[in-house]
Amino acid sequence: MENSNILRISHIIVAVIMIGLILLQNRNEGQTGFLQGGGESFKTRRGIEKIIFYVTVVFALAFVVLTIVILKTS
Repeated sequence: MENSNILRISHIIVAVIMIGLILLQNRNEGQTGFLQGGGESFKTRRGIEKIIFYVTVVFALAFVVLTIVILKTS
């Protein structure tokens, strides 16, 4: 398998994992925030929320780096 194929497959995998991590993050508890506007109150991330947030940031950076590498090798 060529390096470009490995890069493209890893790019897709990172993108899918990042989508899953973003969907795991829960900003508003239920739909009340959506219906009433919400967004005025901020809360600090604790425990698993904090870990998911930092892992999402790492995967976003990996996604950007892989994108740049793929564009340079094309």
